[in-house]
Amino acid sequence: MSNADFLTFLLEPVKTFLEDDEVSEILINGPEQIYVEKRGKLELTPARFGNETALKATAVNIARSVGRLLDDANPRLDARLPDGSRVHAVIPPLSRCGTVIAIRKFKKDTLSIEKMLSFGSVSPEMVQLIRAAVMLHRNVIVSGGTSSGKTSVLNVLSSFIPSEERVLVLEDASELQLQQSHVVCFETRRPDKHGQGEVTIRDLIHSSLRLRPDRLVIGEIRGGEALDLLQALNTGHAGSMSTIHANSPIDCLYRIETCALLSGVNLPLPALRSQVASAIDIVVQTARLSDGSRKMIGIAEVLPLQGGEYAVRQLVSWKTLCQNDAGKLEGTFEMLAAPTFQQEAANMNIELPKFPA
Repeated sequence: MSNADFLTFLLEPVKTFLEDDEVSEILINGPEQIYVEKRGKLELTPARFGNETALKATAVNIARSVGRLLDDANPRLDARLPDGSRVHAVIPPLSRCGTVIAIRKFKKDTLSIEKMLSFGSVSPEMVQLIRAAVMLHRNVIVSGGTSSGKTSVLNVLSSFIPSEERVLVLEDASELQLQQSHVVCFETRRPDKHGQGEVTIRDLIHSSLRLRPDRLVIGEIRGGEALDLLQALNTGHAGSMSTIHANSPIDCLYRIETCALLSGVNLPLPALRSQVASAIDIVVQTARLSDGSRKMIGIAEVLPLQGGEYAVRQLVSWKTLCQNDAGKLEGTFEMLAAPTFQQEAANMNIELPKFPA
């Protein structure tokens, strides 16, 4: 039996959901409570595991299949199934209800800008603006909450990178599917059972800067690697991209600052903020709205520090108007202000959308 078939056998109680393209996430809260996410909404299912012993064995075997440990000494697991789906598990006594597993399914169909337009997740003007920013080598951060579609949006934005450029992709677990011909992908490695052999995003950033990248695409900023990324962006690696958990463009900048402080480098706060403000050019804000839809709800340009504090100019913003009879939110994308690179785009014959005077 192949590794993939073995894992499918272990996950038999949720096999139907693994095969259902409408299910984006499977949430197992102990053996007797299993939720799935469909079209952005959570649904309780009748599926069950036989007992806690069977469920825990499933989680332990998933860990073994990817060369990791899940036991009393290592009660948390980050892993990836053979099909690319992302798994996180926590076992008792950390989880009070039994073994908890979340499976974020790997999408077989790559999200495209055309699909985002058809879903109403973005406007044609926003596409034009983002394409111009990417082509002009602006550094872009995709900001949003959990399950707001950050990685999918990052994947779409990366499609605007010219095919002749060398792109290095750094991730904890490979999810991005860049279509360019010159793409080099790297993945972090967890330590072994002896605590040896760990390779972090920080390590990969250090290596990538010696591998002649035209652009860096980093799956997510989570910790001290933020400082290494800022230094890379400020020293000639413009046009790079990443994601971060944050609720607004301003929050995004403060989150990057906080992550950079975790690097252990004793950098004065004014100097750090200056680096953040000069390194990040554009923040694309994503959100999962109350009707379950995911949208690119705003694009903001990062301005120079004002009185030592971060400042942004909101270029585009989503405005909710009402909720229709079907429960769907209706609204519009408002064009608010032109970017500072408007003249540069004109000089390069890159078309921008029209903005209010």
